Amino acid sequence: MTLGEAFDYVSANPEYILFYFAIVPFAALLAGWMEREEGHLPPWNYLYSTLVFMVAIPAILAIGFGVYKWLFERESIMNTNLLLQVLPVASMLLTFFIIKRNVMVNALPGFNRLSGLVMMIAATMSIMWFADRVRIIVFSYLPIQYLLIIFLVLLFVIRLGWKRIAA
Repeated sequence: MTLGEAFDYVSANPEYILFYFAIVPFAALLAGWMEREEGHLPPWNYLYSTLVFMVAIPAILAIGFGVYKWLFERESIMNTNLLLQVLPVASMLLTFFIIKRNVMVNALPGFNRLSGLVMMIAATMSIMWFADRVRIIVFSYLPIQYLLIIFLVLLFVIRLGWKRIAA
């Protein structure tokens, strides 16, 4: 199954993705009602952290996919797939809003890693966009597997460089 076939399947059967992105904010809301003062303590902070990662990772991928489609393939923003590109981001924002009312998000386990991941992905996408703009590499004609390999190598190099600078 290719990525395009997976997107077509999800678009043809939207109930699965709608359920997933509706149940996570609902679980955050339910957890907020169940506990009032103990959101920063285990096991609640681990539950909140899990919920954050359950919506943040798909939202980051949706944003990255959207940026790729708009910058590299020059696709119109009017062709945005609401189910696959907007719903994950909306669910993430709603979940963050609900969780932020109950606990400080920075106190959640692993949240600093998530923000670091977002920064590294943004830096990698910026480097790839710059390389595409100055015609060093034309990404829009590359097969997706080569593009993914280039992206992961750049991500690794940026992470390695960041560790050496910060150490």
